[in-house]
Amino acid sequence: MDYTRINAETIDRWVEEGWEWGVPLSHEQFRRAQEGDWSMLLTPTKPVPKQWFPPLKGLRVLGLASGGGQQMPIFAAQGADCTVLDYAKRQLESERLVAEREGYRLQIVRADMTQPLPFADAAFDLIFHPVSNCYIEDVGHVWAECHRVLRSGGLLMAGLDNGVNFLFRDGDERTVHYSLPFNPLRDARLLQDLAATDSGVQFSHTLEEQIRGQLQAGFRLLDLYEDTNGSGFLHEHGVPTFWATLAQK
Repeated sequence: MDYTRINAETIDRWVEEGWEWGVPLSHEQFRRAQEGDWSMLLTPTKPVPKQWFPPLKGLRVLGLASGGGQQMPIFAAQGADCTVLDYAKRQLESERLVAEREGYRLQIVRADMTQPLPFADAAFDLIFHPVSNCYIEDVGHVWAECHRVLRSGGLLMAGLDNGVNFLFRDGDERTVHYSLPFNPLRDARLLQDLAATDSGVQFSHTLEEQIRGQLQAGFRLLDLYEDTNGSGFLHEHGVPTFWATLAQK
């Protein structure tokens, strides 16, 4: 099954319906970012610590599965040389809209991160990778490719779903419905449940896949933090459902 095509089409629908991660930065927000008033998210609610970011002027930044016109405009406002890769057409249209409106240069690449990244070795200084690994089955490939396209000393900032959300059905966080790992390619019932809520094809991943996987790819873990869903029963009870990591090649 071509599940990445299904996910790209699903995300395009979400954007058309007003998905929060597909609403591009406004002109006023861009201007404020140019003046130094900005923050970025890898996970739903906690901003990335400012100390994670090196001086951004002239930095070669890859926004990996980071379309939507939210993070790349902020990097561009700080003088970074930005490339964005995504497979959702609507997300890339938002990137193009903001870049044209604000007059900065942006390389836009429509591609699937489950395949080899279409970049040379050591092409980037920093990769910004918001939560999106939950839409692919094999995250080890992504870490290996990130390591390849980063220069020595380059940074990887990643938002990661820790798997807890996959225990529950959409809208019901009080009763455990599923077991882990959650992999709809191996269980047709899961695929049917996802289709019923227009959720695309999603996968749970473990700490071993997400963080140990970065270490095995050759990264050095520098820092991390946890985050919640931002709303709902688990959020109200302080249950962390996401991680964000800072790693260095």
